[in-house]
Amino acid sequence: MSSTPPVVTTAELGVDDQERPARHLTGFPARLVGGTALVLAALAVAQVFRPLPQGSQYYLVIFLAIALPLVFLSYRSGWGKLDKASGPAVLDWVLAALAVVVCLYPVFDYNAFLDRQGMLTSTDVAFGAVLLVLILEACRRTTGLILPLVCVSFLAYGYYGGLLPQSWAIAHAGLDFDQIIDALYNSGSGFYGTPLDVAASYIVLFTLYGAVLEFSGAARFFVELSVSLFRRSHSAAGRTAVASGFLLGTVSGSGTATAVSTGAVTWPILRRAGYRPEQAGGMLAAAGVGAILSPPTLGVAAFIVAEYLDVSYVTVLGWAIIPTLLYYLGILLSVEIDARRIHAEGRAPVELADGPLPPSAWKLLLRFGYHFSSLILIVVLLLAGVSATRAVVYAMVVALVLAVPDRLLRSGRTRWSPKVVLRFVIAASRALSVGMCAALPVVAVCAAAGVITAMTTKTGLGAQLASLLVRAGTALSDDPAIVLATTAVLAAIALSLLGLAVPVTASFVIGWVIIGPALLDLDVVAPAAAMFVFYFSVLSEVTPPTALAAVGAAAVTGAKAVPTMWAALRYALPAFLVPLMFVLTDAGEHLLGRGALVDVLWVTVAACIGVFALAAATGGWLLGVGALGPAARVLAAVAGLIALYPNPTATVVGVVVLLATIPIAVVERRRTLTATT
Repeated sequence: MSSTPPVVTTAELGVDDQERPARHLTGFPARLVGGTALVLAALAVAQVFRPLPQGSQYYLVIFLAIALPLVFLSYRSGWGKLDKASGPAVLDWVLAALAVVVCLYPVFDYNAFLDRQGMLTSTDVAFGAVLLVLILEACRRTTGLILPLVCVSFLAYGYYGGLLPQSWAIAHAGLDFDQIIDALYNSGSGFYGTPLDVAASYIVLFTLYGAVLEFSGAARFFVELSVSLFRRSHSAAGRTAVASGFLLGTVSGSGTATAVSTGAVTWPILRRAGYRPEQAGGMLAAAGVGAILSPPTLGVAAFIVAEYLDVSYVTVLGWAIIPTLLYYLGILLSVEIDARRIHAEGRAPVELADGPLPPSAWKLLLRFGYHFSSLILIVVLLLAGVSATRAVVYAMVVALVLAVPDRLLRSGRTRWSPKVVLRFVIAASRALSVGMCAALPVVAVCAAAGVITAMTTKTGLGAQLASLLVRAGTALSDDPAIVLATTAVLAAIALSLLGLAVPVTASFVIGWVIIGPALLDLDVVAPAAAMFVFYFSVLSEVTPPTALAAVGAAAVTGAKAVPTMWAALRYALPAFLVPLMFVLTDAGEHLLGRGALVDVLWVTVAACIGVFALAAATGGWLLGVGALGPAARVLAAVAGLIALYPNPTATVVGVVVLLATIPIAVVERRRTLTATT
C-alpha cells in the first residue's frame, strides 16, 4: 500500500526507556513470564470493575507479588558468572521465589497483620527487610544503580538522623530499624503507597492500551499519515518527524520509545532532506519527549499528579493542553528555521521519498482513520465523568476490535479461517503480555519511590528542605517577587539535576515532596506547583549528560550521543522556560487553562511570542527576515525572556525588543555581505 517502512519497536532496536533492556526469553521461561504477565494484566483489568473486597492495599500486595518475580526473571543481574544472557539463572529463580513468599506473607492473616501496625513481630520485620532488599535490587536491574543509592541515602537519613546536631534544620529524633520497616511494609506510605497504587491502577492499564494500539496497526497508520500530510515542501521532512512523534506519543507515552520508533522510519527521510545525524537525532528526541507532555496519555508522573492533588485525570489533561502546544510550537519553529537554512545552502530536496509517495492524507483517513476512534473515546468518556481506568479499558477493547479490519484491509482478505482467528487471538494475547512486561520497570521504580516518600513523611524532611530552599531565596532580597523567582530558578536547577540520576517518575515523587512545599509556602497554587515539578522532571530526558531520549535517537541516526543531546536541548529550550511562567506570577496559572478566557488568551499569546523569539535566537534565523547575526540573536533572546514573564507590561516590552532585532539583523547582514565582497 505504501512505501513507508514498517514501524520498528524499541525492543527490536535494543533500546529501553528505562535504560536497561530486558532479556530475550525463549522456551519455558518465556511461556511462564508471558502467561504470568497476562494473568497480571487480567487482574489489573478485573480490579477496575470488580475490586477485591479486602481493599486497595490488599490488591497492591497481590499485584506486587506477581510483578516483582517477573522482574527477576526478565532482567539480568549483571553479576558475571551468576548471570545468564539466554535466560534466568539459578539466582534469578531463587529471588523470584523469595519475592513471592515475602510479598504474600501478609495475605495469610491479613487483618491480623494490619492490626500489628506499629508493633511488628520479629518475623514481620525480617520479611519486610527482605522485601526492601528485593525491591531495591529490582530497581537496580531495571533502571541502574542511582535510584537504589538514593533510596539507601533516605534510609540512612531516617536511621541516623537522630545523630545529627539538633541545631541543624534537617535533624530529627531518629527512627529505629523496626519503625523503618513498619513504615515501609505495613503502612499506606511505603511500598504500597501512592506511587505503586498509581502504577498498578493507572499506568499498567495505559501501558496495555499502548501495546494494543501498536498491535492494532495504529502506530503504522500514524507515521503514514504524517508522511502524507507534508508531501512536498522545504520543511516536509522535519514536519513529518515532529508529527510522527506527536501521534506516536499518544500510543507510547514514553519519550525514548517514541524517539526510537519515529526515528527508525523518518531518519532516511531526514537524511535525504540534508539533516546531519546529530541534528536529526536532536529533533527526534525533542519530539519524542513531547509525548510525555501530550494529552490524552501524558507520562507516568501525570497520574501521580492527579492522585496527589486529588483531582480527576481529565483535569490534569486540561492543564497540559496549552503547555503542549507551546512545546511543539517551539520545535516546529526550529524545524522551519532549519529548513530555510538547509535550503539556503542548496541542500533541500523537493520530495519526501525517492520512490512513490504514500496515498494522500484524505485517502488514508478514509481507509484507516478509525484508528483515532479509541483515542477520541477516551477523551469523550473522561469528559462524561467516566473514570480514567474504565475509559482506557473500554478504549482498549475498541482498539482490539479495530485490529481486525486493519489486518483485513492490509492483507486483502475478505474473511478469516478459524486458523487465522486463532493466530489473531494468540497475537493479541502476546501484545497484552508484552505491554504488561513493558510496565515492570515502572512498577519497580514506584515501589522503590515508596521508600523515599515514607522516609520523607516520617522524618518531616520535605518541610525542612522546603524551608531551606525558601531561605536561600530570602537571603538575596526581601522582595516577595524576587524570593519567588530565585526559589523557582533554584528548584528548576535542582529538578534538572535530579532528573539526570533517576527516572521521570522517581524524579517527580522526590521533587514534589521536597520542592512542592517550598512553592506552596510562597503562595503558588497547587496545580501550578505540581505541573512545574512535572515538566522539569520530564525534561530530564533531553538534558545532558544523560538525556535518554537523545541517546536512543542517536542510536538510530548513527550520531554521536553528546552532540545529539545538545541538539535536542536546542529544540526543547523554550520548554525549559515555559514552566517558570506557571509560578512566577499569579497570571502564570492561566497557561494551565485556569481563569477567565481573556486571561488565558493573553498569557498564551505572550508565551507564543516568547517561544518565537527564543527559537529565533537559538536557530539564528528570524522567520520572515532571514539570518541573524550575534547582536540580533542576543536581542531576540532578551525579547523572549521578557515576553515569558506573565505580565502585560513585560509582554509589550518583549514585542518592542523583538521588533528592534529586525533593523539590527538587516544592518548585520549588509555588513557581512560588504565584508565578503
